[in-house]
Parts: sequence; structure tokens; C-alpha cells
Amino acid sequence: MQKALIGKKIGMTQIFDEKGNVIPVTVVEAGPCNVVSKKTLENDGYEAVQLGFGDIKVQRVSKPLMGHFKKNDVAPKKTLKEFRFDDINSLNIGDTLTADIFAVGDKVDVVGTSKGKGTAGAIKRWNFGRLKESHGTGPVARHAGSLGACSDPSRVYKGKKLAGHLGCERVTIQNLTVAKIDAENNLVAIKGAIPGPKGGIVVISNAKKA
Repeated sequence: MQKALIGKKIGMTQIFDEKGNVIPVTVVEAGPCNVVSKKTLENDGYEAVQLGFGDIKVQRVSKPLMGHFKKNDVAPKKTLKEFRFDDINSLNIGDTLTADIFAVGDKVDVVGTSKGKGTAGAIKRWNFGRLKESHGTGPVARHAGSLGACSDPSRVYKGKKLAGHLGCERVTIQNLTVAKIDAENNLVAIKGAIPGPKGGIVVISNAKKA
């Protein structure tokens, strides 16, 4: 990983290129992110950088976490995430990373938490087809149907697609394109949709499979 930022999803809009084509984009408030701490090979067994995003009131920070911030002499941050950059020697505790580390045309991966949809049926959750609604089918048009075997093996196999909790899980969208950057306001416009609701926390990093 060469570069990454923590951000907040603002919402979707559209922009136009030089030829007048419409580009649907998702606007993300990417950074500023501060380097809160560094992991070293000697002390921790691996090398990484911990970034913090978003200010938080001091009275809302737990005592152990407050000690972590005071030890490194940095302001408390709401969201903390660790990144294994290729070169961490160029970063020092207290440094600030802003949206201008990315450029228009960069390929990025975006990680977020998808919208939670509660308990969903098999049709919404797994795209099952529905039964006929006539000729005596009964009030089961949206049911999952048969679950399989009878006396042998007398159980439902693990992994069976059934109704249950949908959404609210980590989702990664790969190989998206940075369409526009507003470095002054730390805004990044990414072509296409990214997971999560408005205001959701996302992580933008350079694409692994570009």
C-alpha cells in the first residue's frame, strides 16, 4: 500500500467532462488525517502507521485512549485505522495527510460499511424467484420453499441461503477512478457508487489490482 486516507461519505452527484459527458460521482470528505502513532519492526514486529480522522470532544474519549493520544502528543481523533504503507520512514507522528495525495485519474479501492437493512427474506437477500400467485399456491409466494433432504441427513446443510440479517457489513469496491479533487476543502469525487450511507466512514487507498 502506497497511500490511503480515512474519509466521510458526503453523497452522490454528477459532473461533466470536457466532452460534455455526464459522470456520476460520490463525494467523499477525505482527510485531513493525522499520524497518531507508528508501529516499528523492533518494537511491534511489523511496520505500520496509525491515522486518525475527525475531531472528538475530550470528555468523550476513554482514559486508555486518552493516554494513547497524550503519549504521542496529538489531538484526540474520532476514527483510528492502521495502514501498512510501503515506506513509513517518510511519515512522522503529527504529520497531516490531505486529499491532494491522490490525483485525478488514480485508481483506488474504497472500503466501507454497507447500509443495514435488518432482517430480510430470501427474495430480497438472495434474489430468489417467487412462486405462482394462483392455482392454489397459497400465501407462500415469497417463501424460500423446500430446504432439501428428508430422513437423511435429517438436517439443513450449513451455508443454506435463507432469510436473515442483511447489510451492515464490510464491503470493498475495487478499481474506482478519481474524477475530481478539491484540495482546498479536502473533497474527492470518485466515479461510481461506494458502500454505506451518507455520513458513513470509508477508507480510500490506491488500488491493489489496478
